[in-house]
Amino acid sequence: MAKVQIKVNDNGSLRITGDVELLDGEGKPFVTKQTFSLCRCGLSNNKPFCDGSHKGRFQSVVRAPSPETDEQ
Repeated sequence: MAKVQIKVNDNGSLRITGDVELLDGEGKPFVTKQTFSLCRCGLSNNKPFCDGSHKGRFQSVVRAPSPETDEQ
């Protein structure tokens, strides 16, 4: 089974790529494609999906921490 990839886009959505099932709070599935974007700004009119409403109105840049080197 291939890994699902979730990319945190700068100033934007969460980009999901892979074979994943997206469920609502009652466990009902959303129809998705192999790649789709989820809203993380709360401004989309098509939640949980991103519709681009964040452009120019949402700022968030998230970076993973650098791996620590073992000092022995």
